[in-house]
Amino acid sequence: MPFASINGQQIFYQDSGGDAPAIVFSHGLLMDHEMFAPQVAAFQDSYRCIVWDERAHGRTASDETPAPFNYYDSADDLAGLLDHLGIESAILAGMSQGGFLSLRCALIHPDRVRALILLDTQAGLENPDHLPGYTQMIETWATHGLPDEIADTIAGIILGADAKQTAQWQHKWRGWQAHNLLAAFHTLTARDDITDRLGEIEQPALVVHGDADMAIPMARAEQLADSLADAELVAVPGAGHAANLTHPQPVNAAIESFLKRID
Repeated sequence: MPFASINGQQIFYQDSGGDAPAIVFSHGLLMDHEMFAPQVAAFQDSYRCIVWDERAHGRTASDETPAPFNYYDSADDLAGLLDHLGIESAILAGMSQGGFLSLRCALIHPDRVRALILLDTQAGLENPDHLPGYTQMIETWATHGLPDEIADTIAGIILGADAKQTAQWQHKWRGWQAHNLLAAFHTLTARDDITDRLGEIEQPALVVHGDADMAIPMARAEQLADSLADAELVAVPGAGHAANLTHPQPVNAAIESFLKRID
């Protein structure tokens, strides 16, 4: 299996290969590289599609407690993955947490970023009204395992009601080790607000957001698009937080249109 030794991590990745322009897809919290299967299938014939598992997630997660990290570290991991693959610059596509690190990569490694595709993400912080509930769920999960009630709540937040992918992802979540879960959640809640720095990002950006996203409201997507120098916003009717996974057709159509514009 393909692993790259980057910044002290063994980063798992998959690469469709070829000489076409590269798109690197970065997943959200509690997800992994497989959440982008609909996008890889749609674009791998025209673009070099790269997916990876971030620190504490998927096949990059280890049996040892990870050292504390932040999303700038994850941005450095992404840049290191580009180095490993011999890619000078790439289009960065990030969902939620993946958007957090992709935005930071554009800030600290601007020459490596050709464009941004920002899926159900934001530049600001978590809603403080939601944090106590999220914290209680994660701590219960880490201490006692994942009960059905919390698994259903998390699926509702990320995937939306009655998503066909629910059973697959709940099975994955039940395999999480507590130390990885707590490390990933701490990184999420301890991140900084980069809203005031968005004007520094000059690359073209596509902001795609489910209009039924329970985790990040549409107003945050509107703010993100308005604050970037060159951004367009596409709302996905009826989609929740993982719009690219549950509503791939409209999301892929928006991505395709954007890619044609920047080519």
